[in-house]
Order: sequence, then C-alpha cells, then structure tokens
Amino acid sequence: MASPDLVILEQDHTRFVQILDRLRQESNAKLTFLIDKNGQQLARSGELDGVDPTSLASLTAGNVAATDGLAQLIGEREFSILFHEGERDNLHINVVGGKTVLLVRFDERSSLGLVRLRVKKATAELTPILEEIAERVAAERTPAAGGVSPFAEITDEDIDALFS
Repeated sequence: MASPDLVILEQDHTRFVQILDRLRQESNAKLTFLIDKNGQQLARSGELDGVDPTSLASLTAGNVAATDGLAQLIGEREFSILFHEGERDNLHINVVGGKTVLLVRFDERSSLGLVRLRVKKATAELTPILEEIAERVAAERTPAAGGVSPFAEITDEDIDALFS
C-alpha cells in the first residue's frame, strides 16, 4: 500500500503532467491519469468526458487492491498490468513503482499494443521522480533535518485533558 504522506510539490506535479501529456499524445489516448494506491489523484491529462475524477481514482485504486489480493491468493507478488475492454472505451492500468497507478483511457483510434509500448516508456520516466519524492520525504523525517512531527511530543493524556 502507498504511503499516506506522499508529498507532491508543484514541480513534481508539473513533471507528472508533462509525462502524461506526452503519453496521451503518443498513444492517441483520451485520458491519462496518475493516482496513488490510496486513490488520490496526483495528475492527469485529457478530458474526463463527464466522469467524476474522484470516483475514477478511488475505483481504480480499489481495482488494483482487489487484483493484488487475487495475485497473493495464487502466490504472485502483484499483477502490475490490468486491461479492461469495453464497447467504446478501454482502460489500461499499470502499477508504477509500487506506489502509484497509471490509468490510460483509449478507444478504437489507438491499440493495446501502442498503449502498452508508450506506458512502458512513461513508467520509466515516472519511476525516478517517484523515487526522488520518496527520498525527499524520508530525508525530511530524519531528526538531523528537523523532520520530527510537531505532534510527536503530544501524549494521550494531553489529548484527554484538552477534551475533558
């Protein structure tokens, strides 16, 4: 499961959007969408066509979580690629770096082979950014960096006293 405190800065978001824009254009997709495994939208490119982005993100994360359960049931670590074929639109879902999920929505103007090829390239670009973010978060948590939580010194007794 992804860390609940994945901290994305503006420059990270800009880099994500650039990669998603290029992926959408090169794969002739309708939408590219990057979420964390908790279902929070990180970045997107393209039109949602009336689809609620919060629902799309949370349902995609749920789909990945359910599929992870299936994988573990049969002794696999994970199924990193999922594909859903519809009458008009298709979804290609790819786990990136174990922490995020890349969703590509495409139709007959593209092909699964092209999408998979372009997703592989985009994943190679996204992974180092996600690693940088993880390293930055870890560095901010070290005592030398002053990364101690402002709530670290608060005890249960302090909380009880506050609400008594």
